[in-house]
Amino acid sequence: MQNKIKGVYLVTDRSLCLHHTLEEVVRLSATGGVSLVQLREKETSSREFLELAIHLKHILTPFQIPLLINDRVDICLASGADGVHLGQTDQPWFEARKLLGEKAIIGLSIETKEDWENLQKEHPNPNLDYLAVSPVFDTKTKTNTKPAWGLAGVRWLRENTTLPIVAIGGIHLDNAKEVIEAGANSLAVVSAICSANDPKEATIALKNMF
Repeated sequence: MQNKIKGVYLVTDRSLCLHHTLEEVVRLSATGGVSLVQLREKETSSREFLELAIHLKHILTPFQIPLLINDRVDICLASGADGVHLGQTDQPWFEARKLLGEKAIIGLSIETKEDWENLQKEHPNPNLDYLAVSPVFDTKTKTNTKPAWGLAGVRWLRENTTLPIVAIGGIHLDNAKEVIEAGANSLAVVSAICSANDPKEATIALKNMF
């Protein structure tokens, strides 16, 4: 699945969907050529999270765009989503791999160089589909993160791994090209699409940076 990890990666946030419903944002980004969609729901109940996941999977299936679930392996399994995105404090990725199988897309956030070094010590060849360098720039959508990596951090990780790199945090049209040139295979964006007047056009504009 690693070849799927390229281009524009939408991370959802209902509170930032200013002009359209979340479902409409996802549908419009799909028509604009988004590569992946991650459903991130921090405040909702498990039941509502599951219902939303099933609904988004239904929207994305005709476009053959994978749906990833943030943090929750159980929601991924129950909804038939294509994989999970895991943080450093979530269920260990290798346990998620056992539960979800080889075909699932599993990505892991790397927030510090220490996170990377620990991963290398324990799993020199991790069975992951991508690493998310987080955050590249400071961002209001993720307030509990470690210091920003910057472009130098993206370059450093690119030199140290052959896995696809997803860059997230403060990425928008004005800095997208620099992040790609630093070595990111995919750009994960939240407000750049969720808050756009036209999520389809916003997706196309970002996609054209590659």
